[in-house]
Amino acid sequence: MKRYSIVRIGSEYVVQAGKTSILKVSSRREADKLITDAAELLQQEPDPVSDEHPSIGHEAPELP
Repeated sequence: MKRYSIVRIGSEYVVQAGKTSILKVSSRREADKLITDAAELLQQEPDPVSDEHPSIGHEAPELP
């Protein structure tokens, strides 16, 4: 995972991944929580993909 940092710019906090700014929030506590939540989500294993039952069906276009 990339290294994240929180930089205060004026009255806002900017979350950066490397040198890229990715998120702007109003409090440092909110920035810390969002980084923690994102890191937890990135560590979860994705659900296995099943081709048997797609979640979105494909419909043929209606012709006039």
